[in-house]
Amino acid sequence: MKMRLILLFLVFFSPISFAKIPPRLFPSSFDDQLSSKGKLSCETNYFTQILDHFNYNNPQTFQQRYLLNDKYWGGSKNNAPIFVYTGNEGNIEWFTQNTGFMFEIARHFNALLVFIEHRFYGKSIPYGGDKTIAYSNKTTLGYLSSTQALADYATLIIDLKNNLTAIDSPVVVFGGSYGGMLAAWFRLKYPHVTIGALASSAPILNFGNITSPYSFNNIITQDFKGESENCYKVIKGSWKQIEDMAKTKDGLEKLRKSFRICKNYISQGALENWLYTAFVYTAMTDYPTPSNFLNPLPAYPVKQMCKAIDDPKSGKDTFEKIYGAANVYYNYTGNATCFDLNDHSDPHGLAGWTWQACTEMVMPTDGNNKESIFPPSKWDYNERAQFCKSNFGVEPRPNWVTTEFGGYNIERVLKRFGSNIIFFNGLRDPWSGAGVLKDISKSIVAIVAKEGAHHVDLRWSSKEDPKWLKQVREREVNIISNWFSQYYQSLNEIY
Repeated sequence: MKMRLILLFLVFFSPISFAKIPPRLFPSSFDDQLSSKGKLSCETNYFTQILDHFNYNNPQTFQQRYLLNDKYWGGSKNNAPIFVYTGNEGNIEWFTQNTGFMFEIARHFNALLVFIEHRFYGKSIPYGGDKTIAYSNKTTLGYLSSTQALADYATLIIDLKNNLTAIDSPVVVFGGSYGGMLAAWFRLKYPHVTIGALASSAPILNFGNITSPYSFNNIITQDFKGESENCYKVIKGSWKQIEDMAKTKDGLEKLRKSFRICKNYISQGALENWLYTAFVYTAMTDYPTPSNFLNPLPAYPVKQMCKAIDDPKSGKDTFEKIYGAANVYYNYTGNATCFDLNDHSDPHGLAGWTWQACTEMVMPTDGNNKESIFPPSKWDYNERAQFCKSNFGVEPRPNWVTTEFGGYNIERVLKRFGSNIIFFNGLRDPWSGAGVLKDISKSIVAIVAKEGAHHVDLRWSSKEDPKWLKQVREREVNIISNWFSQYYQSLNEIY
């Protein structure tokens, strides 16, 4: 069978420039994943949402999907808490399936679970659900932004609490990746709606030159180099060998056979991006237990990649070694017979991130120094701007996020007015370089795990979880418990 590859424009899944967007394999269907875990049963609801929260002369609305699980909820009479996931740039079912931590602690807190889908993604498409119209031009896409999304969440939460007669039920928001950024920003922008936020792997400092554009790939380099010096050298040297082979007669055909690429299409650039994608996403999801977040992967997949590269059975054949590594990411199940580099379908409605990355989410991550595992390169804003003008007719606003949400001198600023935010970061995650890694105050806490990967704390727990991960989750639960204690105490004082 062919492995389906699709384009993703997710903030945390698109670290390279838009001139080199990589194709990527998506997991099995959401419905299959959800049905495999009966405990994930959620009620699907739709809320009539305002299209433009900031224009009083636009009466348009759309249907916004949200999932609800009340299995453990203590009810409004007890002012039982509400846990809300601030949806990312994709189908909300995917994030629900991969956020087991919320389900697991809901029982402890007697919490209602709500997962809200981000506008323009999944089934929350404006203009009557017609994606063709919603994505047709910069006028319709102009309503796709983080500020509109945050206003969506606030409006929906307030309405839901009113309908449940749960006005005094405290709300805590959760999110990972872009969703984690939204959770943190939601706490700052809507402190009257939520009492706290858990922002996991949220690179809120990846804007406005606050974080080096070399940080992302430096961390990936260290992930592989720390596992095996030989592994690092083989990957680093492979790009030149691929380039040289592609220039020879029948070189592309030899590369196609070496990497088991399907016969319909191959190019040097497509192959390089395919490999780049495998190394980047494997570093991001270097979890201590088997996972299926992006693709089915074994525990510690970086280790398994390097094991394939260092395998003496591959001799001195660099391409065979690199193929063995890529196979860990793309074909761990062993079902693929070839890989299709020309399948850019987007069956799950995720391509809206292209617009966001062309407007406000300008996150420089393309820098590679001479020590990088990837070929030397520099972040080029002009390349991004040219792409955006060509595809949407818009000029990116690289400084808008820091204007709207802040970022500069964040320690000093948030210490003055912020509270009740947990920032989790795993240092094996390439996005951690743009995260909050130090406590800002007693209630704005940074939890840093040296061996952690991308929002690993939000995953379903496992008996095989290492001690450090169990301790991270225990600390998060304790902090949230303190938020509730303070809230209920203040509530009693009022009444």
